[in-house]
Amino acid sequence: MNQLLTSMFALAVASVTAISAHAQEIKGDAKAAEQKIAMCIGCHGIQGYQASFPEIYRVPMISGQNAKYIVSALNAYKKGERKHPTMRGIADSLSDQDMADLAAYYEQHGKTEAVAKSPKAPDAKVAALLQKGACVSCHGDNFSKPIDPSYPKIAGQHKDFLFVALKSYKVENQSTWGRNNGVMGGIAKQFTNAELKAMSSYIGSLEGDLKVVPQSRFR
Repeated sequence: MNQLLTSMFALAVASVTAISAHAQEIKGDAKAAEQKIAMCIGCHGIQGYQASFPEIYRVPMISGQNAKYIVSALNAYKKGERKHPTMRGIADSLSDQDMADLAAYYEQHGKTEAVAKSPKAPDAKVAALLQKGACVSCHGDNFSKPIDPSYPKIAGQHKDFLFVALKSYKVENQSTWGRNNGVMGGIAKQFTNAELKAMSSYIGSLEGDLKVVPQSRFR
């Protein structure tokens, strides 16, 4: 029995190692992504572009975002963990290599030398909300230095998008809208929508790395 368990454990370790090795092999090629961004720039490459589902909000800025987070988000749409018909359709069309290439492209897209600025302090009410949600514990200093690159930078992100995103974690049992994430769901459900809006407004007002870099065809 011990020999069988040892063999099964060895097989499991080998399988995990093989999967990890495969994942590490997928390296993004920003240059290759230049031929793949057509499906992205129609929304994310236009200043002020607004989505209308499930309500009107500016689409998120993705230039300057962490590559690992972009891959994670695309996979969440592909798996149905994030329910958004348009993004699900786009993610379904992408291979793992496509996702890695696009993520590498947008991580460095429009990147400039950062100028350190003192963050604007929130008022007492918002500060208490942010502390209750322990937001900086994942999103990092000034909400722009996540503790893990698979988490998003959110400082300076459009406040209306942040509000819609946070509300989406509170949605359950919907086939076309919402996000399934146990951690974020538990956090978002602690707050009223008015509180989420106040937090989003503050985070969106901060200086950050995120931006919209218009593509030449849209300038």
